[in-house]
Amino acid sequence: MYDTIIKDGRWFDGTGAPSAIRDIGITDGRVAAVSAEPLDETDCGRVIDAAGRWVLPGMVDIHTHYDVEVLLDPTLSESLRHGVTTIVLGSCSLSTIHVNGSEAGDLFGRVEAIPHKFVVSAVDGLKTWNSAHGYVTALESLPLGANLAAFIGHSDIRAAQMGLERSTDPAVTPTESELKAMEHKLSEALDAGFVGMSSQQLLFDKLDGEVCRSRTLPSTYARQKERRRLNRILRERKRALQGGPDVARPQSLVAMAASSLGIFRPNLKVSLLSAADIKAIPGVVRIFPLIGKILNRLGGDFRWQHLPVPFEVYSDGIDLPVFEEFGSGAAALHLSNQIEERRALLADEEYRRWFRKDYDKKWGPRVWHRDFFDAEITECPDESVIGKTFGQVGVDRGGVHPVDAFLDLVVEYGPKVRWRTTISNHRPEVLDKLAADPSVQLGFSDAGAHLRNMAFYNFGLRLLERVHKAQLAGKPFMTIEHAVHRVTGELADWYDLDAGHLRVGDRADVVIIDPMYLDESLEEYAENPIPEYDNLSRMVNRNDNTVTAVLVNGEYVFGLGEKSPALGTRRSGQFLRAGRRG
Repeated sequence: MYDTIIKDGRWFDGTGAPSAIRDIGITDGRVAAVSAEPLDETDCGRVIDAAGRWVLPGMVDIHTHYDVEVLLDPTLSESLRHGVTTIVLGSCSLSTIHVNGSEAGDLFGRVEAIPHKFVVSAVDGLKTWNSAHGYVTALESLPLGANLAAFIGHSDIRAAQMGLERSTDPAVTPTESELKAMEHKLSEALDAGFVGMSSQQLLFDKLDGEVCRSRTLPSTYARQKERRRLNRILRERKRALQGGPDVARPQSLVAMAASSLGIFRPNLKVSLLSAADIKAIPGVVRIFPLIGKILNRLGGDFRWQHLPVPFEVYSDGIDLPVFEEFGSGAAALHLSNQIEERRALLADEEYRRWFRKDYDKKWGPRVWHRDFFDAEITECPDESVIGKTFGQVGVDRGGVHPVDAFLDLVVEYGPKVRWRTTISNHRPEVLDKLAADPSVQLGFSDAGAHLRNMAFYNFGLRLLERVHKAQLAGKPFMTIEHAVHRVTGELADWYDLDAGHLRVGDRADVVIIDPMYLDESLEEYAENPIPEYDNLSRMVNRNDNTVTAVLVNGEYVFGLGEKSPALGTRRSGQFLRAGRRG
């Protein structure tokens, strides 16, 4: 009767309902039975003993940048191995639907820290589509590992329609015919099943390449008329807007958040980046739940995106995206492809005065805390500084300013100086409140991007670890069932995807977890080369005892750190079209 039986596991259905010990029967990629009694194993192709383990729906990652990697390695196994079975592409206004390779390289290379040349070669070499429908067809021809869904990027359609130079020229506004063409591209993507559109107003996301280098993303140049026209289509089709407001302009945040309200028109699903307990501005965390509560009580459908773990980042030298938020940092990143010129800049005393001035400015909106006493050196040819902060190195060198201590090491050793800091989500009690807030969506992993800066592929497991430990300690802040719901069914339902649940008739996307290994191993990172990027070493997570099995559409694809032989040879994942839940 069944292709697969999972027996004796604690079953979570993804709705938040109480869990129970059940046997799960799977047939033709769907859940055929959920039984308190043993199921008949006769002629069953695979029986998985899940005694003592949790059986839950595959998790949903709503914010990734796998748009390039999926063309080169369609398995996306770095997410699969941590129980993520549905992955949403096209975040932050970036997608590869309409732009060519050169434009895609300029859009993704610097903003998402994906090597420019590999973006260009992947898109130019593998692109067979020129529309959203064609893109979906192309994805479904690949041996997908996980299920995919997608936003269409505002910067993608704007750059493709106007050209990269005109779309990033503040003096240029799109013509009426160009606006209609953008509307058509958005409508066509929604027809193809895209979950909505992503648009960015954040001004420290900068272009790579030579033609428009260091200009902000095309969507940041869109005026209110353009945004209203595109949002109107999303409202009418009940699809989502994912947005990133400009943190330096509060009016940007207010305008994007308030666009969720209907007021004599349909409301708009809006998910904004991002709710975080920012070290640099600790009081701001109180604002996020308040805004969400007000807007949703007024009839909006508003959510914040939130990474439910400490936001720890690493950097090789000065190559950290948060430096884009202030002038001297952006000037250094502008020269990232000119090594000697950048070294000369960092050594220049006038430049250093500029950097020190930016560093010492502690007021105003910002992401980085600008404290080199909170920046630990983890690797350096000079072993005497490893384990110290740049601030301490300055003290040891006779009271050198922390900025000069940092720049001295970067000038001497370049990217061989590796260091880390935690930018946000550093207070556990605040993190717990955000994780439980109904106006917050849990995600924002940025999987597939910032390959040398961070690794949050296992964010869902780390949430479950925190919830589980709190329960064991007698200090629960949410139930395990609620936590599972937050990273599975809640997200799938809001984006209207056939995923995130594990009931009779549901898609058999399953992750089996051993709760004994919801432990400190989840907090560590490792490095693993990416063959498709000339073996660039990527930051990853490795907690292979935690996830004992992952199934996508009923097919076993991963478990205990080992890929199934079928993964990458035949397709287990599908492109999930919004509005077509089973």
